[in-house]
Amino acid sequence: MGVICEIMNPDGSMSRYADLCELADKFQLKMISIADLISYRKLNENLISSVESVPMPTKFGEFQMYIFRSDLLKEEHVAIIKGEPQKFQEGQTLLRVHSECLTGDIFGSYRCDCGDQLAHSLKLIEENGSGAIIYLRQEGRGIGLYNKVMAYQLQDKGLDTAEANLKLGFPVDARDYTMASQILKYFKIQNIKLLTNNPLKIAALRSLGLKSVERAPLEINANQKNAQYLLTKKVKLGPLLKQNIFNQ
Repeated sequence: MGVICEIMNPDGSMSRYADLCELADKFQLKMISIADLISYRKLNENLISSVESVPMPTKFGEFQMYIFRSDLLKEEHVAIIKGEPQKFQEGQTLLRVHSECLTGDIFGSYRCDCGDQLAHSLKLIEENGSGAIIYLRQEGRGIGLYNKVMAYQLQDKGLDTAEANLKLGFPVDARDYTMASQILKYFKIQNIKLLTNNPLKIAALRSLGLKSVERAPLEINANQKNAQYLLTKKVKLGPLLKQNIFNQ
């Protein structure tokens, strides 16, 4: 049983955290935050409403494509699977969690390394004989395509990728990995070898209940168009990029 309500102080002002803690202690009440409630639901509830799948032959090899829908979150995401999913729980799964990048993935933009990372991941999973790509529909590190283009405009005026997001009123990285965790639970995957350069992604997946996360580097050489972008990511966003990718 729980209650959500607004609590007022005797003077009519809204009770703040310290006031609520004092009240909870006085009446021996349990108190949680909305953030605690959200975290609990992410970890313990099934947020997937429906799943459909279809064979997906590609230039990299034969895969199975799964579409996951969450009516609660109003989201749809994709998993590209190589091998037999029922066997994934038996060992370590080679995995790429990839956030949608229309400009890089579809049009081959040189402003980022996203398209090359996706292609290289598919190639590595095919060579491995099994694995998965979870394709999250969160364009522009979670800010959407329109805002991503606005961020590009600010970058062309001298701001870096982190500064541009902040200028538009967004976090530097607004991505959420809840549905990635939900999809992994669907396939009963607990041990992964994650194709990534981003330690924050590893930390996010661990916080969502992954048992074991080992990193496999996924470095793409910089080009003249994205070298500054990748350098900013290395310095400000945390990816573990080697210096030699800038010296090609």
